[in-house]
Amino acid sequence: MQEDFLHYVWKYLKFDVLRATTVQHDALDVVSVGQHNTNSGPDFFNAQIKIGEQLWAGNVEIHVKSSDWFVHNHEQDKAYDNVILHVVWEHDTEIFRKDNTVVPTLELQSLVHKSVLSNYQKLFRESNKWINCENDFPQVDSFVIDHWLERLYFERLERKSETILKLLKASNNDWELVLFQLLAKNFGLKVNGDAFFSLAQSFPFSIVRKIQSNIDQLEALFFGQAGLLDNEIQDSYFLKLTKEFQFLKQKFQLDNSHVVPVKFFRLRPPNFPTVRLSQLAMLYCNNQNLFSKLIEIETLDEYYSLFKVSTTKFWESHYSFNSASKTSKKILTKPFIDLLLINTIIPIKFSYAKSLGKDIDEVIVNLVQGLSSEKNSIVEKFDSLKPISKSALESQALLQLKSEYCDKNKCLQCAIGNSLIGQ
Repeated sequence: MQEDFLHYVWKYLKFDVLRATTVQHDALDVVSVGQHNTNSGPDFFNAQIKIGEQLWAGNVEIHVKSSDWFVHNHEQDKAYDNVILHVVWEHDTEIFRKDNTVVPTLELQSLVHKSVLSNYQKLFRESNKWINCENDFPQVDSFVIDHWLERLYFERLERKSETILKLLKASNNDWELVLFQLLAKNFGLKVNGDAFFSLAQSFPFSIVRKIQSNIDQLEALFFGQAGLLDNEIQDSYFLKLTKEFQFLKQKFQLDNSHVVPVKFFRLRPPNFPTVRLSQLAMLYCNNQNLFSKLIEIETLDEYYSLFKVSTTKFWESHYSFNSASKTSKKILTKPFIDLLLINTIIPIKFSYAKSLGKDIDEVIVNLVQGLSSEKNSIVEKFDSLKPISKSALESQALLQLKSEYCDKNKCLQCAIGNSLIGQ
């Protein structure tokens, strides 16, 4: 028996409330279970409970055994002085307040619905499953899943928003800078994300603002700080960038000693850091005040149009400085732009609106539901159990579900787990 299960039983009144009495034989009527507290202190705040003829307002504490009160040293903690009801699975000792009055206790083991207990035990019984509800997941009502996934998507957005707000605080509230850092990270994808992020943090964004209209200097800044101009290559384009970088390095006292080295290994050529950095440079060269533009537009077509950028001419026939390749326009693809929208633009848009106290949830939902579902092993596994990922909203929510609930056995805090236990 776990306390989490007893929290669930109390929160959703999954016991025979009509037969409920205290172990002291007083009638008990639950007016309000209170607010679930996930931090330190009593488990439920501001409950309202009628015991006998008296209506009490206060806190509820929950334990497997009554004696756990002393195991957790609650008798020494003032935070528990206002406990009006002690809810336990097994009552094995009386609990007294400081004035020697008994804390009323509700024992649940004879009151919990047998089906609830059976479903709970079944959910956690089998080991070596991908998720606890793997066998029952296909039968869960789609309405329950859809609503839970939308909530999980915004939970994931909130988590990303926390990261954005930390960067914002460090940048002295410079939204343009934060956008640049996050775009750089996501242009690097998984392999070079950290390297590109460290590059974006290696110089003041004011430099980008000053040289933004000069694509040669912008590329020189990015390639130079990434350490890609350190070799001796006899190519006119390479030599031009090297000369520009030496000028910028001296003028702005640039230092790239803390920039994480970029990687080429196991990358498809279109994702080489050279190509991605050139595309990032072109994006900023083509768009002054990029943050303001991204906040103003609301349709996917507008985003796709804004991000329809290519490389400079040299990279149309190269993937590296060393060798030429077949000539092709290297324009940002729709799937790549979708990743930028999912991981950078939408979280930034959400965070900015939140900072202004604006509710744009409907706009966010419309945007993310217009994006294709991501393809990865977690989403594919969920879809093999029950086809549910119709858009990026579901795929992002499923990642949140797996990492924050399934992997942590938080079935009792999950709407899907709740629906299965409460059947």
